[in-house]
Amino acid sequence: MDCQDQNQIQDYWNDFFKEKDLKNIDFDDIDFTFPPPEEEPYRQYYFIAVCRKWVKQFERENGRPPKACVVNMGCQMNARDSEKLRGILKSIGYEEQDSEEHADFVLYNTCTVRENANNKVYGRLGYLQGYKKKNPHMVIVLCGCMMQEEKTVSKIRQSYRFVDLIFGTHNIFKFAELIAQTLKERRMIVDIWEDAQQIVEQLPNERQYPFKSGVNIMFGCNNFCSYCIVPYVRGRERSRKPDEIIREIKDFVADGVIEVMLLGQNVNSYGKSLEEPMTFAQLLSQIDQIDGLERIRFMTSHPKDLSDDLIKVMGRSRKICRHLHLPLQSGSSRLLKIMNRHYTKEHYLGLVDKIRAAVPDIALTTDIIVGFPGETEEDFEDTMDVIRSVRFDSAFTFIYSRRTGTPAASMENQVPEDVIKKRFDRLLREVQTIAAEKAEALTGRTMDVLVESINRQDGGLVTGRLSNNSVVHLPGDESLIGRIVKVHLDTCKGFYYYGSRVY
Repeated sequence: MDCQDQNQIQDYWNDFFKEKDLKNIDFDDIDFTFPPPEEEPYRQYYFIAVCRKWVKQFERENGRPPKACVVNMGCQMNARDSEKLRGILKSIGYEEQDSEEHADFVLYNTCTVRENANNKVYGRLGYLQGYKKKNPHMVIVLCGCMMQEEKTVSKIRQSYRFVDLIFGTHNIFKFAELIAQTLKERRMIVDIWEDAQQIVEQLPNERQYPFKSGVNIMFGCNNFCSYCIVPYVRGRERSRKPDEIIREIKDFVADGVIEVMLLGQNVNSYGKSLEEPMTFAQLLSQIDQIDGLERIRFMTSHPKDLSDDLIKVMGRSRKICRHLHLPLQSGSSRLLKIMNRHYTKEHYLGLVDKIRAAVPDIALTTDIIVGFPGETEEDFEDTMDVIRSVRFDSAFTFIYSRRTGTPAASMENQVPEDVIKKRFDRLLREVQTIAAEKAEALTGRTMDVLVESINRQDGGLVTGRLSNNSVVHLPGDESLIGRIVKVHLDTCKGFYYYGSRVY
């Protein structure tokens, strides 16, 4: 192809896309005599159009649109990725389906933080194989963190040949293109990237809730905690440009969103990879000024990067929720060093003092690992001491899981299971006792609740969350969903409340 032809192609795509609102593209207008554009995200919109042609053919042959089921099996970063995947499937023309067995397209967005997460996927695949035999249209797709592990992909290639498409965390933006390839070639497609620097904006997404949304502000992790596989499967830190983040949030607010959750493996280190560096505190200040946005949450915060400036922003903001998740992992400075966490017990406790001085009503939650290699009784007592000193509102407690591929997996002095179990039980009792006492202290107060859903057990109740992330059930109907209402906290049930609306 000569230079003149290439220029003609480029001019066509520039004219087609750059004069259009990407949210309202008429896919029927695309001229398929031109090869696909090279520039993203326009290339993916081209392949959405290609897939839409296949969907129309499916409808003619089957008298219905194809159905897709997306199953998120991981963290909130995965959940946000799944919303993007669902958005692309919806743009293609797939109808959302809750159950895998009745779907024509099944996607598992996988997690690999612990070995049992992998085993869960293998179990699901075995379950699906029978349904695929009955439904020749079924396409099975695996993506997410688990797919970044070479041994996992090798096992799937050998033992689960009926899987149609495998891709990882770095090329999720290529989803439409990969679907088009899968539908055309009808063979197992494997497209795994070792790393990525590119961040593709303005792709479709389908939010789970109309009134709240997660917002990625960065991807990847540079911390390399010795027990954690995430940096190896999510890649190095890459921050989104602040103007893209602000644009996305403003678009969400215009569409009815009143609460956002800013997402990153370590939001406190946001901005370090930008050409014009910006701190997380500065970004948060800008987001705080967006009209119509009423609540701001963020996670996860790493203690080593939590700055005084960030604490000041939290203290003066009325929109930032009174909740901070600050993973401790261990209260032992000795173990924290081996974990490669880059802070000490004393530093962590000092941060808590600063935070509570600036935001007295803040709820602090954390992550704690019990039984890390080499953990002694003295190390464990240091953790218990921090729990008693900080008095967390809740804690996610984990028994150490040896994760192949991490430095901790090959460490000596693995703690015996019976010792870990006894320590874990002691820790859990302490955490739950303190959390119940903290929750009970709010009983009788009137507080704002964002109503999120109809209660699952009682259709006469709705369920929502306080600014501090606690769950509240109260009488109501669908008209309250997505609204912030004042609620009197009548009774505390340990980890949630029953309340009544205050008019």
